[in-house]
Amino acid sequence: MTNDRFGMRWGSAGGTALASIDEARAAARFAEQAGFDSFWISHATGVDPIVALACLGNDFPGIGEVGTSVVPLYGRHPVGLAQLARTAQNAVGWRFTLGVGTASKRHVEDALGLSWDKPFSYTREFMAALLPLLADEQAATDGEQVSAHAKLAIKAQATPILLAALGPRMLRFAGGRLAGTTLGQCGPRTISSHILPHLQAGAKAVGRDGSPRIMALVRICVTDDFAGAKTLAREISAQYQSNPSYANATKHEGLDDASDLHLIGSWGQVLDGLAEYAEAGATDLRIEVSAHDEKSRERTRVALADYLS
Repeated sequence: MTNDRFGMRWGSAGGTALASIDEARAAARFAEQAGFDSFWISHATGVDPIVALACLGNDFPGIGEVGTSVVPLYGRHPVGLAQLARTAQNAVGWRFTLGVGTASKRHVEDALGLSWDKPFSYTREFMAALLPLLADEQAATDGEQVSAHAKLAIKAQATPILLAALGPRMLRFAGGRLAGTTLGQCGPRTISSHILPHLQAGAKAVGRDGSPRIMALVRICVTDDFAGAKTLAREISAQYQSNPSYANATKHEGLDDASDLHLIGSWGQVLDGLAEYAEAGATDLRIEVSAHDEKSRERTRVALADYLS
């Protein structure tokens, strides 16, 4: 099969609940052997993604980019996060990209016991401190919620940042100040009509050249058992729909059932669905194999490897 990748970079979503560095290593090994351009670990209940990627170091040189998607900003400080990011950047040979986000009100207030007041202002103040630290410069900021006065000695190239964003202000900020955005459950119609215009507006407002990155998370399953895969898709989508931002994105997509964003069926059907993301303006894919049984999981992994290698 001809592999043109639709002009997008293809990334592998390594997982949200990796229980050990060995599990992270196994996920990265699959990404490299299958021919993915990048490899991403999420922050949830598993190993810390920045630490895990630093531990992997240069073990998988065939992967051009490794990163987090995403690390929550709440519960961290810019100096500590910059230390971790620059250490990882040094460990992986300048291939590290930092994906960050504010998480959700429920996570910040219930799990962390912190206030989720003014998340956009918090993000802007956090970045005012983090960006110079990642560029080997002095941070000297005093904000209402975040302050930092420090300079780091870690040898590393500047680390690009992708911001998880759905709201207009966050998207314009990502387009104007950062490398772009990394998306969760968000479809091609929303990307073309909402995500892309706000990112471009942010870039234009500050006179930036080039297009900001848009990395779309897409869950796929190559299977003949549509009903089984759909049941899992609905379970996963229900977690996203409890977040008002993702619920609004589903409405924007024109869907009654958010699980319809999961691409289920033959490899040809999955590939047709992925092509829609390229047409919508996505620059990167973050592919997650979301299979309800081992047979479908293996079939999906083989199809990916056959296409990408």
